[in-house]
Amino acid sequence: MTSTAIRVQGIEKSYKDLHVLRGVDFDVASGSIFALLGSNGAGKTTMVKILSTLLKADGGSAVVEGFDVAKESLQVRQSISLTGQFAAVDEVLTGKENLILVAKLRHLKNPGRIADELLAQFSLTDAGARKVATYSGGMRRRLDIAMSLIGNPKVIFLDEPTTGLDPEARLEVWHIVKKLATEGTTVLLTTQYLDEAEQLADRIAILHEGRIIANGTLAELKQLLPPAKIEYVEKQPSLEDIFLAMVGTGNNESVKDRS
Repeated sequence: MTSTAIRVQGIEKSYKDLHVLRGVDFDVASGSIFALLGSNGAGKTTMVKILSTLLKADGGSAVVEGFDVAKESLQVRQSISLTGQFAAVDEVLTGKENLILVAKLRHLKNPGRIADELLAQFSLTDAGARKVATYSGGMRRRLDIAMSLIGNPKVIFLDEPTTGLDPEARLEVWHIVKKLATEGTTVLLTTQYLDEAEQLADRIAILHEGRIIANGTLAELKQLLPPAKIEYVEKQPSLEDIFLAMVGTGNNESVKDRS
């Protein structure tokens, strides 16, 4: 049986009169890619901040790798890594120096070797001696993800990892994310790009106005819509069709998971 890396139950969060999360529930299987899909302002980043112990929930509970995010925050932080919407790299340093710095902060042995291995893994060896200020957006994002993997975290949170990237750089990041999962890392990514969720995720949860209104595999989500009409050819609904049908009807009631 597949173990559960993340379990979220009834999470609520408000900022004064603004209710951002309204009883969010979902599970993420170990070694899988889970996409939290939603428009801007849906509450995706807030959810990631709660799971990564950067923000306290007002209600509900969340467990990451068996540790309660509210009561065992130190253990959670030792199990995870977070990559935000914008690459958190030092432009004054070289790519290799950025990696060495993080390895030293984590008190790891042989930081230079760790840096070289990650530069090779992320196809940045030739750029390792260059200052990050000279890197393209895609190269910075690859370096950012490489930095987040130092220490071999079991769970990685990617908050809109391809925001602002060109199509080629997006594909590079997609390849990296898929590779992480095949190597056993649990990935929770937030995105507003429907094709990104469709291409990457084992399971997709649609977050709308603070609630999960659908949660399942792509095949399961397609079953929530009527069968495709056959005219000259059969057209199966895309994830975009599903998303717009869910959030565009004004129906905020959760759709039960069909797994």
